[in-house]
Amino acid sequence: MRFRAKLVDIGCIQHFTRVVSTIAKLVKGCTLRLTSNKIYFILSERVANGGISIWCELTQGHFFNEYQIEGLSEEFNEIYLDVIPDNLLRALKTGQQAKSVKIKLTKKHTPCLTVEVELPSLSNHSRFVTHDIPVNVIPRRLWDDFEEPEMPDFDVSIYMPHLKTLRHVVDRMKNLSNFVVIRANQNGEMTLKIETDMASVSTHFKDLTNPDWSKDQDQSQNRNIQTDSNQFIQARIDIRKFSQFLSGQQVNPQKVICNIVDNRIIHFFVLHEDVSLQYFMPVIST
Repeated sequence: MRFRAKLVDIGCIQHFTRVVSTIAKLVKGCTLRLTSNKIYFILSERVANGGISIWCELTQGHFFNEYQIEGLSEEFNEIYLDVIPDNLLRALKTGQQAKSVKIKLTKKHTPCLTVEVELPSLSNHSRFVTHDIPVNVIPRRLWDDFEEPEMPDFDVSIYMPHLKTLRHVVDRMKNLSNFVVIRANQNGEMTLKIETDMASVSTHFKDLTNPDWSKDQDQSQNRNIQTDSNQFIQARIDIRKFSQFLSGQQVNPQKVICNIVDNRIIHFFVLHEDVSLQYFMPVIST
């Protein structure tokens, strides 16, 4: 298996770094899936058992000037690696003003992602900084464990308010409670609420927009959207994980959709021009 990619445009280097920074803030370890046209960061915990699940998808052509991959075989032209995103982030941060950044799969004492950063120099000689990031190669028999999660059969779907505003609200609430109840309806309304023995605090958002999934043939199947647009659907979740999700968004997403299956699961869908991220959180029972 071989992999080699190169970033030259400084905007692409910084954007890719922001994507990795987002992942690093959400998880300690994940799976990096490399294909001929896309890159994925995946965490597949069992949401039903209290874990989270992440699926982040990038179109490689929007980032890399050069991109070459020779996967397991001609039939399975992919590579799956266990990585620690924070280690990759540290390497990329040294290249924020770089002339180029090369990333390749190498074999040292252990398989590594080698990040080679070419730094600008006042002389005619380039300066290079090299980082070897240990990874584990995932065998083919385990690949099926990393399939894209299905969109839940949600009861309500709504575009979220500006994340910076939400983050300020949630940061205040998390000092009072470990849990937050998110309620929304198909009439553009969302409420964040915490309840303790001492107080009940809620913040209301109105005039939001609800996505029209009927225009998307792939996502409009079997949707259980409520016919009563004023009916609120809710999910009680870990407020610190929610805060972590909000503070981790470094890519300045154009839209963030919140899908709720009543009292079962909450699904955040982060959309950007060349990046999409799905984040699944389980409901915490009372």
